[in-house]
Amino acid sequence: MKIFAKIRFYWGAAVISFVVGGIMIPAIYLFPKKKGKIMHTLNRLNLFLMGSKAVQEGEMDPEADMFLMNHQGIVDIIGMEALQTNHLRWVAKKELFDAVWFGNLLRGGDMISLDRSSRAGLVKLMKDVKESLEVKHRAVAIFPEGTRATGQKLLPFKQGANMIANKLGLKVQPVVITGSKWVLNEHKRTGHSGEVHYKFLPTIDVAQAQDDWYETLQKQMQHEIDEAYEKYGRER
Repeated sequence: MKIFAKIRFYWGAAVISFVVGGIMIPAIYLFPKKKGKIMHTLNRLNLFLMGSKAVQEGEMDPEADMFLMNHQGIVDIIGMEALQTNHLRWVAKKELFDAVWFGNLLRGGDMISLDRSSRAGLVKLMKDVKESLEVKHRAVAIFPEGTRATGQKLLPFKQGANMIANKLGLKVQPVVITGSKWVLNEHKRTGHSGEVHYKFLPTIDVAQAQDDWYETLQKQMQHEIDEAYEKYGRER
Protein backbone atom coordinates (compact mmCIF):
# COMPACT_ATOMS: atom_id res chain seq x y z
CA MET A 1 0.00 0.00 0.00
CA LYS A 2 2.84 2.39 0.78
CA ILE A 3 4.27 2.06 -2.72
CA PHE A 4 0.91 3.00 -4.24
CA ALA A 5 0.67 6.02 -1.91
CA LYS A 6 4.13 7.10 -3.10
CA ILE A 7 3.13 6.64 -6.75
CA ARG A 8 -0.03 8.68 -6.19
CA PHE A 9 2.00 11.47 -4.60
CA TYR A 10 4.29 11.78 -7.62
CA TRP A 11 1.31 11.48 -9.95
CA GLY A 12 -0.43 14.31 -8.07
CA ALA A 13 2.69 16.46 -8.13
CA ALA A 14 3.09 15.83 -11.87
CA VAL A 15 -0.57 16.70 -12.53
CA ILE A 16 -0.31 19.98 -10.63
CA SER A 17 2.96 20.91 -12.32
CA PHE A 18 1.60 20.19 -15.79
CA VAL A 19 -1.78 21.88 -15.34
CA VAL A 20 -0.34 24.95 -13.62
CA GLY A 21 2.88 25.32 -15.62
CA GLY A 22 1.65 24.06 -19.00
CA ILE A 23 -1.91 25.39 -19.12
CA MET A 24 -2.87 27.75 -16.30
CA ILE A 25 0.05 30.19 -16.41
CA PRO A 26 -0.03 30.67 -20.21
CA ALA A 27 -3.82 31.00 -20.13
CA ILE A 28 -3.97 33.75 -17.49
CA TYR A 29 -1.33 35.77 -19.36
CA LEU A 30 -3.14 35.31 -22.68
CA PHE A 31 -6.60 36.02 -21.24
CA PRO A 32 -6.04 38.27 -18.19
CA LYS A 33 -9.68 39.35 -17.96
CA LYS A 34 -10.73 35.73 -17.45
CA LYS A 35 -8.00 34.71 -15.01
CA GLY A 36 -10.45 33.96 -12.18
CA LYS A 37 -12.56 31.61 -14.29
CA ILE A 38 -9.43 29.98 -15.69
CA MET A 39 -8.08 29.26 -12.21
CA HIS A 40 -11.38 27.83 -10.95
CA THR A 41 -11.84 25.56 -13.98
CA LEU A 42 -8.28 24.25 -14.09
CA ASN A 43 -8.12 23.63 -10.35
CA ARG A 44 -11.25 21.50 -10.69
CA LEU A 45 -9.34 19.63 -13.39
CA ASN A 46 -6.40 19.22 -11.01
CA LEU A 47 -8.60 17.54 -8.40
CA PHE A 48 -10.35 15.38 -10.99
CA LEU A 49 -7.06 14.06 -12.40
CA MET A 50 -5.89 13.36 -8.85
CA GLY A 51 -9.04 11.30 -8.21
CA SER A 52 -10.27 13.69 -5.54
CA LYS A 53 -12.85 16.39 -4.96
CA ALA A 54 -13.56 19.40 -2.77
CA VAL A 55 -16.57 19.28 -0.47
CA GLN A 56 -18.14 22.44 0.91
CA GLU A 57 -19.85 22.64 4.30
CA GLY A 58 -21.71 25.85 5.13
CA GLU A 59 -21.98 28.93 2.95
CA MET A 60 -19.27 31.20 1.63
CA ASP A 61 -20.20 34.74 2.65
CA PRO A 62 -20.20 36.99 -0.45
CA GLU A 63 -19.77 40.03 1.82
CA ALA A 64 -16.68 38.72 3.63
CA ASP A 65 -13.55 40.82 3.13
CA MET A 66 -11.06 38.27 4.40
CA PHE A 67 -10.97 34.48 4.63
CA LEU A 68 -8.76 32.88 7.29
CA MET A 69 -7.82 29.22 6.77
CA ASN A 70 -5.63 26.60 8.39
CA HIS A 71 -2.83 25.37 6.12
CA GLN A 72 -1.39 21.97 5.26
CA GLY A 73 -0.24 22.22 1.65
CA ILE A 74 -0.93 23.28 -1.92
CA VAL A 75 -4.14 21.23 -2.11
CA ASP A 76 -5.71 23.71 0.35
CA ILE A 77 -5.50 26.39 -2.35
CA ILE A 78 -6.45 24.11 -5.22
CA GLY A 79 -9.65 22.96 -3.50
CA MET A 80 -10.66 26.46 -2.38
CA GLU A 81 -10.22 27.79 -5.91
CA ALA A 82 -12.15 24.83 -7.32
CA LEU A 83 -15.12 25.46 -5.01
CA GLN A 84 -15.78 29.12 -5.63
CA THR A 85 -16.61 31.44 -8.49
CA ASN A 86 -15.37 34.77 -7.13
CA HIS A 87 -11.73 35.79 -7.49
CA LEU A 88 -9.81 35.68 -4.22
CA ARG A 89 -6.52 37.49 -3.76
CA TRP A 90 -4.16 35.18 -1.86
CA VAL A 91 -1.45 36.42 0.48
CA ALA A 92 1.81 34.49 0.01
CA LYS A 93 5.32 34.94 1.32
CA LYS A 94 7.68 36.88 -0.94
CA GLU A 95 9.92 33.85 -1.51
CA LEU A 96 7.14 32.08 -3.42
CA PHE A 97 6.92 34.97 -5.88
CA ASP A 98 10.57 34.27 -6.73
CA ALA A 99 9.91 30.58 -7.48
CA VAL A 100 10.32 29.55 -11.12
CA TRP A 101 6.82 28.53 -12.16
CA PHE A 102 4.67 29.18 -9.08
CA GLY A 103 5.97 32.74 -8.95
CA ASN A 104 4.62 33.32 -12.46
CA LEU A 105 1.21 32.11 -11.31
CA LEU A 106 1.21 34.44 -8.30
CA ARG A 107 2.33 37.44 -10.31
CA GLY A 108 -0.02 36.69 -13.19
CA GLY A 109 -2.88 36.16 -10.77
CA ASP A 110 -2.12 39.52 -9.11
CA MET A 111 -1.74 37.99 -5.66
CA ILE A 112 -0.28 39.77 -2.60
CA SER A 113 3.39 39.38 -1.71
CA LEU A 114 4.34 39.46 1.98
CA ASP A 115 7.91 40.10 3.08
CA ARG A 116 8.01 38.56 6.56
CA SER A 117 11.63 39.57 7.12
CA SER A 118 10.87 43.28 6.93
CA ARG A 119 9.01 45.41 9.47
CA ALA A 120 7.71 47.42 6.54
CA GLY A 121 6.09 44.24 5.22
CA LEU A 122 3.04 44.64 7.46
CA VAL A 123 2.52 48.24 6.33
CA LYS A 124 2.67 47.13 2.70
CA LEU A 125 0.30 44.25 3.43
CA MET A 126 -2.26 46.61 4.94
CA LYS A 127 -2.07 48.88 1.87
CA ASP A 128 -2.41 45.87 -0.43
CA VAL A 129 -5.46 44.54 1.44
CA LYS A 130 -7.12 47.95 1.35
CA GLU A 131 -6.43 48.29 -2.39
CA SER A 132 -7.70 44.76 -2.98
CA LEU A 133 -11.03 45.55 -1.34
CA GLU A 134 -11.58 49.13 -2.45
CA VAL A 135 -10.07 49.15 -5.94
CA LYS A 136 -9.86 45.58 -7.19
CA HIS A 137 -12.99 44.40 -5.33
CA ARG A 138 -11.38 41.09 -4.44
CA ALA A 139 -11.60 39.47 -1.01
CA VAL A 140 -8.32 38.43 0.57
CA ALA A 141 -7.33 34.89 1.63
CA ILE A 142 -4.77 34.39 4.40
CA PHE A 143 -3.25 31.43 6.25
CA PRO A 144 -2.83 32.95 9.75
CA GLU A 145 -0.46 30.16 10.85
CA GLY A 146 2.01 31.62 8.39
CA THR A 147 3.40 28.25 7.32
CA ARG A 148 2.35 24.66 6.67
CA ALA A 149 1.60 22.62 9.77
CA THR A 150 2.43 18.92 10.14
CA GLY A 151 0.18 17.98 13.06
CA GLN A 152 -3.43 18.31 14.20
CA LYS A 153 -2.76 21.26 16.47
CA LEU A 154 -2.93 24.72 14.96
CA LEU A 155 0.28 26.70 15.07
CA PRO A 156 0.09 30.08 16.83
CA PHE A 157 -1.66 32.61 14.61
CA LYS A 158 0.47 35.47 13.33
CA GLN A 159 -0.83 38.88 14.37
CA GLY A 160 -0.78 40.48 10.92
CA ALA A 161 -4.29 39.40 9.95
CA ASN A 162 -5.59 40.46 13.37
CA MET A 163 -4.08 43.94 13.14
CA ILE A 164 -5.27 44.54 9.58
CA ALA A 165 -8.80 43.30 10.25
CA ASN A 166 -9.06 45.53 13.33
CA LYS A 167 -7.56 48.57 11.61
CA LEU A 168 -9.79 48.33 8.54
CA GLY A 169 -12.88 47.00 10.34
CA LEU A 170 -13.18 43.96 8.10
CA LYS A 171 -15.69 41.14 7.91
CA VAL A 172 -13.73 37.92 8.40
CA GLN A 173 -14.93 34.42 7.58
CA PRO A 174 -12.94 31.48 8.97
CA VAL A 175 -12.67 28.30 6.90
CA VAL A 176 -11.57 24.97 8.41
CA ILE A 177 -9.86 22.61 5.95
CA THR A 178 -9.63 18.88 6.64
CA GLY A 179 -8.58 15.94 4.45
CA SER A 180 -6.01 17.92 2.46
CA LYS A 181 -2.98 15.93 3.62
CA TRP A 182 -4.72 12.64 2.83
CA VAL A 183 -4.99 13.69 -0.82
CA LEU A 184 -1.42 15.00 -1.02
CA ASN A 185 0.96 14.89 1.93
CA GLU A 186 3.99 16.97 1.01
CA HIS A 187 5.89 16.02 4.18
CA LYS A 188 5.54 12.24 3.89
CA ARG A 189 5.30 12.29 0.08
CA THR A 190 2.16 10.18 -0.04
CA GLY A 191 -1.09 10.61 -1.94
CA HIS A 192 -4.58 9.09 -2.06
CA SER A 193 -7.90 9.69 -3.74
CA GLY A 194 -10.35 11.34 -1.38
CA GLU A 195 -12.27 14.42 -0.31
CA VAL A 196 -10.98 17.74 0.94
CA HIS A 197 -13.56 19.37 3.21
CA TYR A 198 -13.99 23.13 3.55
CA LYS A 199 -16.17 24.15 6.46
CA PHE A 200 -17.23 27.80 6.31
CA LEU A 201 -17.88 29.14 9.81
CA PRO A 202 -20.00 32.22 10.60
CA THR A 203 -18.52 35.54 9.51
CA ILE A 204 -17.11 37.84 12.19
CA ASP A 205 -17.77 41.56 11.83
CA VAL A 206 -14.57 42.74 13.49
CA ALA A 207 -15.85 46.29 13.97
CA GLN A 208 -18.50 44.93 16.34
CA ALA A 209 -16.64 41.93 17.78
CA GLN A 210 -15.08 41.41 21.20
CA ASP A 211 -11.43 42.42 21.57
CA ASP A 212 -10.37 38.77 21.85
CA TRP A 213 -12.14 37.67 18.67
CA TYR A 214 -8.89 36.47 17.09
CA GLU A 215 -7.96 34.19 20.01
CA THR A 216 -11.55 32.91 20.19
CA LEU A 217 -11.48 32.21 16.47
CA GLN A 218 -8.37 30.05 16.77
CA LYS A 219 -9.99 28.01 19.55
CA GLN A 220 -13.14 27.57 17.46
CA MET A 221 -11.15 26.39 14.45
CA GLN A 222 -9.18 23.95 16.60
CA HIS A 223 -12.45 22.57 17.96
CA GLU A 224 -13.72 21.97 14.43
CA ILE A 225 -10.45 20.26 13.46
CA ASP A 226 -10.62 17.97 16.51
CA GLU A 227 -14.28 17.17 15.89
CA ALA A 228 -13.66 16.22 12.24
CA TYR A 229 -10.98 13.80 13.38
CA GLU A 230 -12.98 12.30 16.25
CA LYS A 231 -16.19 11.86 14.24
CA TYR A 232 -14.87 11.01 10.79
CA GLY A 233 -11.19 10.17 11.24
CA ARG A 234 -10.40 13.03 8.88
CA GLU A 235 -7.09 14.70 9.65
CA ARG A 236 -6.45 18.32 8.92
